[in-house]
Amino acid sequence: MSKKIDYKKDFKQLYMPKILPEIVEVPSISFIMVSGSGNPNGEDFAKATEAIYSVSYAVKMSYKADDVPTGYYEYTVFPLEGVWDLLDRTKPATDKNNYKYTIMIRQPDFLTEKLFERFLEQSKRKRPNPFLEKVRYETVADELSCQMMHIGSFESEPESFARMEEFCSEHGFIRASKIHREIYLSDPRKTEPEKLRTVLRFQVKKL
Repeated sequence: MSKKIDYKKDFKQLYMPKILPEIVEVPSISFIMVSGSGNPNGEDFAKATEAIYSVSYAVKMSYKADDVPTGYYEYTVFPLEGVWDLLDRTKPATDKNNYKYTIMIRQPDFLTEKLFERFLEQSKRKRPNPFLEKVRYETVADELSCQMMHIGSFESEPESFARMEEFCSEHGFIRASKIHREIYLSDPRKTEPEKLRTVLRFQVKKL
């Protein structure tokens, strides 16, 4: 087995950015994901998160199986990510019940669609969860994006987004859509709000 892949070191540019805005080119990345809507503090969001983690850990622990996936290598499970939008854009962004999301976890290169189906079925047998019926495997390309590390509570994210948009304006870029991505490097259950670390990212295009 080759050396362990650690996203904090091997994919540092995408997962450990600076606290200042920057422009990056994000490659195509494969994820296990599930979509939903509503308040992220609710039970549905918790169940959806549990579903994608259960499949992701089934992939991670597959080296213990009789039929280890071809090309398997040791790696650190990637952090939870979320792509966020609003159900109704006429409502304020502070209305959490109006949120629309796709949450996801990046997968190692050796995972294929066929292997995903195997691990999904394995997860369904081990721990039933209605959101496992909605879990899917997809490849996403954010391409040209603006990102930065946000340190602080989720409620203070608008300040960082404002800095990012100002940076884009100053450097000849414009935000491509209202949708944005968040990558959660801290566990909010164990971390004080002012110490939370979240990568914020949105797609951009040149003016």
